[in-house]
Parts: sequence; structure tokens; C-alpha cells
Amino acid sequence: MPKFGKRVSRLREDHGETLRRHLSLLKPEVNVLELEETPETAALADETQESEAPSPQPREPDKSQDQATAMTKERLEFIEDVKVKVFDILVDELDLAELRKLEEEEKRREISFFIEEIIKSLELALLAEEEAEVTADLIRDLLGLGPLDILISRDDITDIMVNGYDRIYVELAGKIQLTNVRFRDQVQLMNICTRIATRVGRRVDEASPICDARLEDGSRVNIIIPPLSIKSPILTIRKFYREKIALDDLVSLGALSPEAAKALAIFANCRCNILVSGGTGSGKTTMLNALSNEIDSGERIITVEDTVELQLQQPHVCQLETRPPNLEGMGRVTQRDLVINCLRMRPDRIILGEVRGGEAFDMLQAMNTGHAGSMSTIHANSPRDALTRLEDMVAITGFELPSANVQKQIASALDLIVQVERLRDGTRKVTYITEIAGMEETIITLQNLFTFEQEGEDDKGMILGELRSTGLRPYLAEKAAKFGREAELMETVRRSEFPE
Repeated sequence: MPKFGKRVSRLREDHGETLRRHLSLLKPEVNVLELEETPETAALADETQESEAPSPQPREPDKSQDQATAMTKERLEFIEDVKVKVFDILVDELDLAELRKLEEEEKRREISFFIEEIIKSLELALLAEEEAEVTADLIRDLLGLGPLDILISRDDITDIMVNGYDRIYVELAGKIQLTNVRFRDQVQLMNICTRIATRVGRRVDEASPICDARLEDGSRVNIIIPPLSIKSPILTIRKFYREKIALDDLVSLGALSPEAAKALAIFANCRCNILVSGGTGSGKTTMLNALSNEIDSGERIITVEDTVELQLQQPHVCQLETRPPNLEGMGRVTQRDLVINCLRMRPDRIILGEVRGGEAFDMLQAMNTGHAGSMSTIHANSPRDALTRLEDMVAITGFELPSANVQKQIASALDLIVQVERLRDGTRKVTYITEIAGMEETIITLQNLFTFEQEGEDDKGMILGELRSTGLRPYLAEKAAKFGREAELMETVRRSEFPE
């Protein structure tokens, strides 16, 4: 007997009056058999009758299609009402604490059994396919993300944007599209938001209306609710790539050239300090993941992130994640706190998911004090803008350092900037690979090693072009020489500039 069988029996015995009350609310005055007539069959019947008649006769306007549509709509509303009422009973009667102890497949079996018993007790006239739909939707509500599970399961969707319970957009092939997926109401949407937050030890409510979280598969989630969002909770999900991303994968996607990929692999392996720069949704984290694959498996890596996203494959990885304040406003742990702490953890490399504040100063200090090969991302529109933003972030730490000193620290710490961009056709490409060449008086000198050269558009509006070498000798060739890879690096640059 299923573990919840006794609870179902007691549900029928002890809650008969409640079930009858639910039944009175749910049972519609609809003849199920009438739903067999579809607009297509109604139209076909009209044509048959007309062909058998001896001559065309004036007749009343055909209302069968409108009636069938109205009945179908009424039936759909009835099924949605069933889902709401059965869900309320499930939440009241299921022992959710015990349910969480079960394996995933067993959870589904128990919930399915319970739903079947509730439907029988309510004496609901559901067709087999309707009952299957109700069961599947309620299981998604209890164990998953409700209607969003359908979108999460699709690998071709990169972003999911919920602007309201009935307005859900996705990014597909670089374009934002409105879907026909929807929640039942605002309550269901808010329940899903709360569940996402609580699963990772965070909360979202009027006291904390903004929440950054993640799903079990690593997808990044942002939630903002009223009163900060005016009409509805807004849920944004950046999908997690199920497959590990390597530089070769980015080459096959057209994000960069094979020669540029080889050069980046050498820079990452030779412990260059790399900053990935780009706008929102340009692919910074994806590039950081790909670069991290080139780190030697024998190195100890410490990652610091607001919400864990990085997918490092090396065996010796420690992942640190920030923590928001508690209800009393205490206990907050910032990225800066974690960067300072990880310096005491004997790291070979420090990977900062995104530099956005005072941790910039500590990151530069780490790069300048023996933690070569560190990496991070930053929001900026060009390599030069990335350096300006770093200066601004150091300034907000409160240290009154002369601008020239800050610039010298940046020039000394950073080796390379990889600029990524989402182009207007929706594709993501590396547009610059730029090295820090040093200082000239009060200006940090940059040298572009690879630049994206646009060549036009095809007949579908897709941008044509390639990331090509500038033909300049990298200053980082000296660093590559210490690892025995200078000749290999120079070969990739020459091959790009002078193809065979």
C-alpha cells in the first residue's frame, strides 16, 4: 500500500463534508459528450446537408461553431478550477515533510495516487486525458516550477522572462518571443518564486522584495516582487548549459576563430590574469567557463560568486557563495568578504564570478601578490571602459589612493581583456582580445591582438565577419615562453594573419 494510503482513506471518512462542498463548487453544468463536436465536424456536417439538398435554401446563420468554442472554453475553465481546488486539498492533507524524504520517482507515485483518490472522492467527471493533464500539472506545481518546467527542459531556450502570470517570454535563437505558457494566477506565480528562494536558503517577501537565487540545475534566477514591481512578481531565469562549454564549442558556434581560441587556451594555461568584459546577456559567464577548462587539473581553484553558476571540471575546486542578511539585517556576507577569506585558503587561482564593487580592490591585490591566473567578469562595453569601471570600483572602497597609483596596480595586475558582445542579430561573439601593454605616463596602454571585422549581412539579416589577428607580437609571449609555449602562441597569430 502506498505510504499515504491511510491518509487518503481518512480524507474520505473525515472530510466528506469538505469534499462535498468542493464538489458543489467544481461540478459544472456541462454535457461532456457535447464536446465531441468540434468546429471542423460541425462545418463538415453543414457541407453534407447542403450537398444533399435539391437546391440552396436560405437558412439561419450556423451557431454550432460558436457553441462548440464556448463549451470548450467553459470546459478549460472547469479543468483549471479543478487544479486549484485539488491543489488546495493536497497542500492541506499531504505530509510534505515526509514527502521530501522520498526519492523523486516515489514522490511522483505518491502524489499521483493522492490526486486520483481526491478526484474519485469529489466524483469529478474528468476524461482520462484530462485527469492525466491535471495530475502532471499538479506534480509540477508541488515538485517543480509549474508551467515553467516545459521551458526549462528545452535546451534551445537561453532565458525565461516572466513579466506576469500570463506574460512569459523566452529568448530563442537570440530573439525574444512571447510564449503561450502561463500560470493560473498571481498566487501560483508567487508560490513558485517563494519556493525557488527557500530552496537555496533565501527569502522573498515585502521585507526583502529582491532576491538572487539559483535552480537545482545551476540556472541563475532573479526575483523582484511588489511593491518594487508595480503589477506582478517578475521572475527572470538565465538557463544553465547542461553540457560543459569549451573554447572549441564556441568556435563551432561562430563566437570566435580557431586561432583566437588557441591563443586564449595558451593565455589561460600560462596563468595570465584575464578579465572578461561585456554587456548583459553577452556571454561573459559562458566565456569564463570555457577559459577555466584550460586550467591545469593539479591547481587549487577558489571561486567566489553571488549565486553559483560556474561549471569547473577540475577535481580541486572550492566554491564560495555570498549570503544576504537575515530578518534582523545581520549575517550578510559579501563578495569582498569572501575574496579576503579565500586569500587564506591557499588558492592557486581565484575566479570571481563578477566584479561589481569593493572586491575589485582585493582582487587586484591578489593578482599582484602571487595569485597569477585569476579570472573575473565585468559589465563594460569595451576594453577601455572595463578599465575605467575597475578604477571607479576601487574608488568606492574608501581608500584614498591617487588615480595614478590605481592605474599602475591595474596595469600590473591584469594581463588580458576578452570583450564579448551580443550583436543586433542575436548572435554572441568575441569582438576584441586585448592585452595590457603597460603604462605611458598616466594612461594604461592597450594592444589589440584580435579584433572582429564585420563584412556585411546575409539575406537573413545575420552579421557576417570573423575575429582576426592584428599581426602584432603579444607582450604576453614572454610569459608564454616561461611555460614553453611561445612558439605555439606566435604560430597561432601568424596563421591567423597569413592563412595558408
